[in-house]
Amino acid sequence: MSERATTVEGVRRTNLGEVLRLVHHRGPRSRAVITAETGLNRSTVSDLVSRLAEAGLVHEHDPDPTRRVGRPSPIVVPSPDVVAIGINPEIDAIEVGAVSLGGAVRRRARIEATRPGVDDVMELVAGVLEGWREDLAGCRIVGAGVAVPGLVRAVDGIVRLAPHLGWRDAEIARPLADALALPVAVGNDASYGARAERLFGAAREHADVVYLNGGASGIGGGLILHGQLIGGAGGYAGEWGQTAASIADARDRRVGDGVLEDEVNRARLLASAGLVGADDHELARALGQPAGVQAREEAARQRRILAATLRNAVNVLNPSMIVLGGFLAVLRDLDHESFDREVRARALAASAENLQLASAALGPDRLLIGAADAAFDRLLADPLAADRVAVG
Repeated sequence: MSERATTVEGVRRTNLGEVLRLVHHRGPRSRAVITAETGLNRSTVSDLVSRLAEAGLVHEHDPDPTRRVGRPSPIVVPSPDVVAIGINPEIDAIEVGAVSLGGAVRRRARIEATRPGVDDVMELVAGVLEGWREDLAGCRIVGAGVAVPGLVRAVDGIVRLAPHLGWRDAEIARPLADALALPVAVGNDASYGARAERLFGAAREHADVVYLNGGASGIGGGLILHGQLIGGAGGYAGEWGQTAASIADARDRRVGDGVLEDEVNRARLLASAGLVGADDHELARALGQPAGVQAREEAARQRRILAATLRNAVNVLNPSMIVLGGFLAVLRDLDHESFDREVRARALAASAENLQLASAALGPDRLLIGAADAAFDRLLADPLAADRVAVG
């Protein structure tokens, strides 16, 4: 093959990926809109969409004829039968989701497991996928992503430290890939949550985002600047829970020299509400009970510390959006207007003047969607590559 032919094919594959990424991340759109957004000409877009449709990656349908004047342009829709698997091991369970192109969760499961190890993840996830075989018959599974509550080295996916799981220098990508016969991506859970909320959730219209996620393992987060997820030199950026807690009143402190996740802590909230092993929905309901004086006081204490700590993020990074997930969203939603006002009041006025705050829009699906989206990266880079795996 000549160098020119190789270059032409490379450009075509890049353009195929750009069109597929557009409908995956930004939703169904007409050929005319794709033409305008990509800057490609109409005949090129027509050819690219046809190739993607032939490969089963997108479908086309006519728009509503009652709402258009003139000849309508077909609507290009990502195929719901192209799927990636999102996986989130936590200290009390493993969650698994089958996520279609476009970010919709097709199936999800939660398997209770106490501090699961890598072998547990492989066995339990393989069992879930076997149980889904009939429902996913005819689907194309392109890969899996694992959202780990810990430090994940970007270059090779090694989990350097997931203290609550007891993982240290753990390799999960290769053994899980062998067990599932799928390519596997591994990353920090909160970074994947930030990715999901930026692409499909509350921060969809924002390019500069701070995301904090509160879970059973503590507080992690992600940082997006100019639309790019920031990982840092090794991929470990976003460990908000390990930053110093901002405490103005010494009476609010519970741990001497404690970090943020020592003070703003899910286990403390559960204990104050008399709960054991509740999910975030149950926690929110318990904190809203009028008789729960101790729970309300603990929630108020944690809200004060969280708001003060977010001030630092606003002053240093000047985001346009802060998104809170997990039990942090529960804390904010107890009275989101007063919480948001307090964050803005504590920050520099100029830095906070355009700031918006939101609770994670994707709820409990955010980590599964983010992990699955990482698994879609290989497909989006080369949509017509031959190493796709079909089920059924």
